[in-house]
Amino acid sequence: MKVEFFPPESVTEPRHWMRHDQAFAMMLGRGSIEWGSRRSGMEKFDYASGDLALCDRHVGEWVGVMATPHLQLGISDAPLMAASDGAYGEVELCPQRKFADPRLGALVAAAHAEMAAGFPSGRLFLDSIEQAIAVALVNGHAVRHRLVQMYKGGLGSARLRRIKELVQAKIEDDLSLDEMAQSVGLSTAHFARMFRKSTGETPHQFVLRQRVERAKAMLRAPDASVFDVAMTCGFKTPQHFAQVFRDFCRVSPTEYRQDFLGSEATCTSERAPKIRPASDLWSAATM
Repeated sequence: MKVEFFPPESVTEPRHWMRHDQAFAMMLGRGSIEWGSRRSGMEKFDYASGDLALCDRHVGEWVGVMATPHLQLGISDAPLMAASDGAYGEVELCPQRKFADPRLGALVAAAHAEMAAGFPSGRLFLDSIEQAIAVALVNGHAVRHRLVQMYKGGLGSARLRRIKELVQAKIEDDLSLDEMAQSVGLSTAHFARMFRKSTGETPHQFVLRQRVERAKAMLRAPDASVFDVAMTCGFKTPQHFAQVFRDFCRVSPTEYRQDFLGSEATCTSERAPKIRPASDLWSAATM
């Protein structure tokens, strides 16, 4: 998924704009855009923050003044086809120059927050958002589509074991949803649905949990550096590591280590274990 920010412009000369991926935009503030299918027929649309626009693919738009900041996202064909029950060819969406969709708006806001933070969560997080956006677009804005296929059951134990082994082997890497799905021979959309049915978590949540468990083990070493632990466990910044660790454990990495080492010292002196384990509660992401 391609995510781009566009500040307000004051260009007065109309230009022709075309994209061959499925693009749509969310306005980040009040303003207006002049656009239309013909240069001589452009209209001015007034927008508020959160308004959406779904662009006409391949045909192109004539655009004049773009006097509003907005975020533009490009969705690839694979998740759109998967969301349309594996349809072949392109999924046709109905272009709209102004509409509201709370679910799409929340997903785009999540992508915007991730971009503003420097994409600390990696490709898997954006892949998951793209999958969810594709489902919302197909269900709410496709010209024609079939019902999304419902699957029974979930992933078998062998496939779940293979996924866990892959995550453990590449815990420092920027795993993608495609890579996880291919490792068990499934499409990304099918894999994501079956994985959540099997585990109660999205693939992204699962990877974060595995990283936190690895981090907890490393933090038990007296000389462990929080920065080194964060990098070794696949977090791009110590700040992102601390945020995720607190979400799972309700304490910061430093507090967790201090609690463990303090308990261990008491245990050694009194020969009685008093380690206070951190709670592994997860606050589920909106996807």
